[in-house]
Amino acid sequence: MEQGILLSGADNMDFMIHGIFSYEIFGQTVWITTSHVCILIVMLVLMGFALAANRAMKHASEVPGTFQNIVELIVEKLDNMAHGVMGNYAVAFRNYIGTIFIFILFSNISGLFTLRAPTADYGTTLALGIITFCVIHFVQFRHNSLKSIWVDMCSPLPPWLPIWFPINVISEIAVPISLSLRLFANVLSGTIMMALIYGLLGWIATIWPAVLHVYFDLFSGAIQTYVFCMLTMTYITNAYPSE
Repeated sequence: MEQGILLSGADNMDFMIHGIFSYEIFGQTVWITTSHVCILIVMLVLMGFALAANRAMKHASEVPGTFQNIVELIVEKLDNMAHGVMGNYAVAFRNYIGTIFIFILFSNISGLFTLRAPTADYGTTLALGIITFCVIHFVQFRHNSLKSIWVDMCSPLPPWLPIWFPINVISEIAVPISLSLRLFANVLSGTIMMALIYGLLGWIATIWPAVLHVYFDLFSGAIQTYVFCMLTMTYITNAYPSE
């Protein structure tokens, strides 16, 4: 059962989620899997980086060092990305957008460090989609009246003829599913491709697969992170009443 967390061992290369250990709670068996461990590792790395960044900014100097420059560059780019899409609404959500951007990006590229990407587990991406779904509708119900929400849900027909209401409800429910499936499928496909290459070629696949890692882990991982965050910001902005 224990196949290990690492993905780049060549001989035992696979793309499956494996149980590490289990425990009983309320009569149910709960498994701790490789995905849980990889998520924990990514979170610990990000927490360590956040603590180091906080300490660096508290002792920031007028002539910044390398690490301070990196932190300021990351914050500036994420702020600009959020403001470019959300405008004045970005102030309230830039911390959330920045957090999920960094978490998804680190999760996607963790394959470079022999981990199984947490975002290759649908449980991870679905949780991110549900959180975004809750944020969207929190904004919607906070800044719109029930009447305007009802009119919007009945659109394009008049509110007294709610034929389109069930269809619009389905389209709202589809938001977290589409967000999570897009990210999950793209990351998992890269994981499967690399697993097949290592598994079929064995010791032959030593150096040249690095090019494929650059594409599947870095390029594709960064693109999928950007797409997820762009869609999240667009959905949240659209939840505000039109001016």
